Amino acid sequence: MKILFICTHNRCRSILAEAICNYYGDGLLEAISAGSSPAEKVHPLTLHALEAKGIPTDSLNSQSWDVFEDADIDYVITVCDKAANEPCPVWFGNVAQAHWGLEDPSTIEGDEETINAAFSRTIEILQGRITQIKQWLRQGLVEEELFARITALAKNS
Repeated sequence: MKILFICTHNRCRSILAEAICNYYGDGLLEAISAGSSPAEKVHPLTLHALEAKGIPTDSLNSQSWDVFEDADIDYVITVCDKAANEPCPVWFGNVAQAHWGLEDPSTIEGDEETINAAFSRTIEILQGRITQIKQWLRQGLVEEELFARITALAKNS
């Protein structure tokens, strides 16, 4: 299953999701990420947090979703936090879409321990959701049930 993770700037949450999905996907899941208004580069704390967990970062970059306009994608998952009044981009492709609103750990203020904890929490949430999707794929759920469960994951954080 191929998933496109989208966040406006594609510099933190969508990058975390891409890296975690590819690392823990066991070949069942493949992820890419993009944004409607991509940043010039991935946020340095995003890379640091992933590297601290042993997750590879060398292929990660911030990019526009235009790059994937014709890509063969099974799901689009947006990860912006609407509760923070962020504009969350909408993918206009003919693909199943879900929304997992996640707080942006790169905007957390505080000491190093507080910031690291925010990144760890986001990584933990994403890892749990990716692991769950992988289990459902192994169970062979029908498309409609799989989509309903992927969408419902946003409520389990």
